[in-house]
Amino acid sequence: MISENMKQIFDIGFVPLIVIDNAADAVPLAHALVKGGIPVAEVTYRTGAAKEAIQQMVSEVPEIIVGAGTVHNIEQAQSAVEAGASFIVTPGFNPDVVKWCLEHQVDIIPGTVSTADLEQALSFGLTVCKFFPAEAYGGIQTLKALAGPYKDISFMPTGGVNANNMNDYLSLPNVAAVGGSFMAPDSLMREKSWDAVSALCQKTLADHLGFEIAHVGINTKDTEESSRLADVFCNMFSKEKKEFEGAFFAGDMIEVIKGSFLGTHGHIAINTNDIERAVTYFQRNNVAFNMSTRAVNEKGQMVSIYFAEEFGGFAVHLRRR
Repeated sequence: MISENMKQIFDIGFVPLIVIDNAADAVPLAHALVKGGIPVAEVTYRTGAAKEAIQQMVSEVPEIIVGAGTVHNIEQAQSAVEAGASFIVTPGFNPDVVKWCLEHQVDIIPGTVSTADLEQALSFGLTVCKFFPAEAYGGIQTLKALAGPYKDISFMPTGGVNANNMNDYLSLPNVAAVGGSFMAPDSLMREKSWDAVSALCQKTLADHLGFEIAHVGINTKDTEESSRLADVFCNMFSKEKKEFEGAFFAGDMIEVIKGSFLGTHGHIAINTNDIERAVTYFQRNNVAFNMSTRAVNEKGQMVSIYFAEEFGGFAVHLRRR
């Protein structure tokens, strides 16, 4: 069973890998991650400041979900949990650490890189594993190959995952989230450039969600007016006129409704790379949806959903790209 913390992390889709040399940087970094829209930190046990950094993040910035990474033994896991870490990540599959975490109801994401590791994970009843080092062990192609025999396991690939390939990983149905230092790189950490960390996190989310206007829908009185207005737009923009049950389209850019639909004047469709994470992104920012408009495809995947509020007389909906 996936805990609420893990569900929130997977809804976000990103786990910044944090190496802290100075515990005094923990709180400003945590604030920067929250401001950037990625309120998650995997603080690695690669330095002596890890435990204190976790303690400070947890006590001073309650909005962030804090875990410990590069955990090699039970002592480190216990130290991290005592400090307030809510999840543990190991670089390899360590049965002792996994067993300890399960016995103490602590979320554990063990490192895996082989089918032998995954068989161990299944024997412990685990459904989420780290895939590390991802790129060195075949990356996306390996994860695709594992999807068949290990359909019940989701992965958090780390190691070689970056801003250039993150969307390729996140597009895979068996990837729950990606991890890496590219959201809070060492260079920005050394410079204490917290605003730059926030901006980089915001850009990471924006690049992943990839919002883009798909088309504009215009309400009309009836089918006759809809057809006539579609002709106008087709002539203006040299577009092909296409008819559907409820509307005419001028190419793919303008939908002219045969009558009235949602929105006082019409609607605006926004494409996104990841509609599920886009919805949770807006919900985290207190933007509501009209859940009755949620539409799914034959696979049960959400394909579109409208926001609850109108904007300038237009309803706005997200659409799966």
